[in-house]
Amino acid sequence: MTTLSRRGLLAATAALGLLIAGPGFLAPAFATDVTIGYQTGADPAKVAQADSAYEKATKASIDWRKFDSGADVIAAIASGAIQIGYVGSSPLAAAASHEVPIETIYVAALLGEAEALVVRNGAGIEKPEDFKGKKVAVPFVSTTHYSLLAALKHWGVDAKSVEILNLRPPEIAAAFTRGDIDAAYVWDPALGKIKETGTVFASSADVAKWGAPTFDAWIVRKDFAKAHPEIVAEFVKVTAESYADYAKNGASWTAASPQVLAIAKLTGAKPEEIPELLKGNKFPLLADQLSEGLLGGGSVEAIVATANFLKEQGRIEAVLKDYGPYVSRAPAEQAAKLN
Repeated sequence: MTTLSRRGLLAATAALGLLIAGPGFLAPAFATDVTIGYQTGADPAKVAQADSAYEKATKASIDWRKFDSGADVIAAIASGAIQIGYVGSSPLAAAASHEVPIETIYVAALLGEAEALVVRNGAGIEKPEDFKGKKVAVPFVSTTHYSLLAALKHWGVDAKSVEILNLRPPEIAAAFTRGDIDAAYVWDPALGKIKETGTVFASSADVAKWGAPTFDAWIVRKDFAKAHPEIVAEFVKVTAESYADYAKNGASWTAASPQVLAIAKLTGAKPEEIPELLKGNKFPLLADQLSEGLLGGGSVEAIVATANFLKEQGRIEAVLKDYGPYVSRAPAEQAAKLN
């Protein structure tokens, strides 16, 4: 199968649909052995991950597993392979709409320039209408997929007139280099790679201004959160502390800083690119998490808006009446009480 095979794309999408179809596919959570799914975006919590700060705080044995997309994370958390995972708002909304028993416990990033639509030099794309008939790659059911569709809608370009291909970030970087695709909407390290032979056409900061903001979040299986609330609270606390450290000291981080080198090792991004990548998103602190704008209500509203858009685009079949059960402020509240 070639990387651009439509049959393969349909099979992959169908497989994901089965995996997130519902509780029937769920396996019991582990005890104090925790498997966490992370992605390759640059964020301050990678420093805590590299320093084993999560293990020290939770006193749990953690198996960290790297994933290339939120759809893969959702499939793994639905199957019971992982208990905590990092996903974007689009796969989160899709999973909640399929009633996968998960809870959002930390809004990890408000996405901006760290995710972008890049057009390949020589592809002949200079204005929005030039995307018609072009091959544009994006990981399906991801924040960038949502942002791409939102951008096309904003520009008045029918998504059906664009050949949108489902590729994972590593595949996107390779296809872009070969000239197999004309553009791609992705995050780092693939984003940095395709920028070498392409030009940023729009970023998620632009799409947010057009009315379709996106975010990344840490989610947990409900059964695990119920069985081990102390582990989840400590996880939130460590994440918040790493963000607070970045807010205080991040402006002085350089390509040679140990924090940057730690992030580069985990993500595969170039150290010299990471300081700017970090500036491309907003990383909410613990007080922000507890506010009405995020876990206090705003995140639920954002998930509802995303779900409605996905339904409009035919990506999900139905929108739930209530997405409140898929966001929990309890772990952040407990984390705030920990010394």
